[in-house]
Amino acid sequence: MTTGPSKPAGRSLAARMMAIAALWIGVLLVGGGFALDRTLARMVESNFDDQLEYLLNAMIVTAEIGPDGEVYFNRPLGEPRFLEPNSGLYWQISGEGQVDTPSRSLWDTQLVLRADHVDTEPHFYNSDQFDNETLRIVERTVILPDSDTRWTFAVASAREELDFQISRIRSILIWSFAILALGLMTMAMLQSWYGLSPLRRVRAAIQSMRSQGSNRITEPLPLEVEPLVDEINALLAHTEKQAEEARMHAGNLAHALKTPLTVLTNAATARDPQLANLVFSETKTMQRHVEHHLARARAVGRRASGHARAEVWPSAESVLRAVTRIYEHTRFDLDGNRGAAVSIERQDLDEILGNLIENAAKYGGGSVFVTVDADPLDTECCTIWVEDDGTGIPESERTRIFDRGARLDTGKPGTGLGLAIVRDVAEIYGGEVELGESEDLGGLLVKLTLPRSG
Repeated sequence: MTTGPSKPAGRSLAARMMAIAALWIGVLLVGGGFALDRTLARMVESNFDDQLEYLLNAMIVTAEIGPDGEVYFNRPLGEPRFLEPNSGLYWQISGEGQVDTPSRSLWDTQLVLRADHVDTEPHFYNSDQFDNETLRIVERTVILPDSDTRWTFAVASAREELDFQISRIRSILIWSFAILALGLMTMAMLQSWYGLSPLRRVRAAIQSMRSQGSNRITEPLPLEVEPLVDEINALLAHTEKQAEEARMHAGNLAHALKTPLTVLTNAATARDPQLANLVFSETKTMQRHVEHHLARARAVGRRASGHARAEVWPSAESVLRAVTRIYEHTRFDLDGNRGAAVSIERQDLDEILGNLIENAAKYGGGSVFVTVDADPLDTECCTIWVEDDGTGIPESERTRIFDRGARLDTGKPGTGLGLAIVRDVAEIYGGEVELGESEDLGGLLVKLTLPRSG
């Protein structure tokens, strides 16, 4: 057993929502984390630089020129690490043409300062001049009292502590943002699950309709889902109506065919000599019944498409040309709006007008008058009048005449289904048919109203 190609599964709404949430959470957290990392790193580095600048200023304030032109401090700097060899905190004073004066912590090494420029303000930079130690250096060029020499004061500190603080802050940020991302994704998952729960309830309600026989979704749902539920209920009501119409038409057709079949069966059993005539007349009746119900079925199907449109004047002219060939001695007049259009299929409009005009010619006295768009001020409906000069229909019979098989003049051939077809097809498209008395011709006036097409 082979089956057709399966329809590819559509992407889940929850998956779409989660993908969008993950994308934006990732973008915001990465962007925010990067900005926060840069800000905190600058703050830690700025605080570190402030401490170095404080020590540099302390050196400059306490520095004086000795009798031999050397630089000395008039009081201790108060930082014991300057006295401890390789402590990670150093200072050095360099002058043009002078011997460099280093701190004891430098021991047997010296700082290589940038002598290619003059820094009148504190200048911070990083240096890799020590093999196992990255330095953060601040230097400033000053001229001390009683000296014409440009002295460069420098304070250097190992970056190990600074880098450790930055690394620690970065680690805290990474873990914090990872936990925040996990929490936000969990919240997005819960939001998606809870937000889409009404759709799951709709699905459960539809499953319940199939398994338990309920015919509507009655469970209270959020406002955003109610339009969907209303449309589903409307579709169910439409389907039920169509199913009921189909059952009714099937029953009506069976009932309509039952009598002719019974007549034929009885005639055949009794070997009636008029059997041939009976077969001809009864099969013609059955054919008319079948055509009636087929017309209704076609009209229902076309109405479902929702795009029906037909121009009335060409349809009326076409019907009049056909009927004129049958009733050559009848005078037909057509007047009204040539541009009128109605929301109905052309074939069904031809069927309606054909029945009305043929009946008018058959039962009239020789004159038939058709008026298209008799009420042009009505913007929603188009009214078509079909008048004849016959005897008309008594008011008491105007309702019964629409019943299937109802006939007032049994002396003329027919099945009594013409007006029934007109009424049924017109009502399918939202129109109606009324009977009255023609003021101009004195016979029957049929008022056909159909929805106007824009």
